[in-house]
Amino acid sequence: MRYRLTFIAGLALGYVLGTRAGRERYEELKKSARSFTQNPAVRNAAESAAQQSRVYAGRAVHAVNEKVGDRLPDSVTQRVRALRERGRTGEDDWGTSNT
Repeated sequence: MRYRLTFIAGLALGYVLGTRAGRERYEELKKSARSFTQNPAVRNAAESAAQQSRVYAGRAVHAVNEKVGDRLPDSVTQRVRALRERGRTGEDDWGTSNT
């Protein structure tokens, strides 16, 4: 009950402070966030991190496949194979590119 009251109090405080800040402050924060994400250095760092995570994920898949690949049921291996083939289209379920 104490945590619920703390959460409700925090929610109410955030609402009050947010309404006092007004639309102008919201637009200012939104503009700052947009300029941050459009910064070429930030975009390059994000792309580099995404590329590196794909490399590590590929290594992990290979390592797991070597360890337990032959011990998995056929239904699981067929499902993984289907997911892998679906991922080669270059677009995921969210409509974003895998490149």
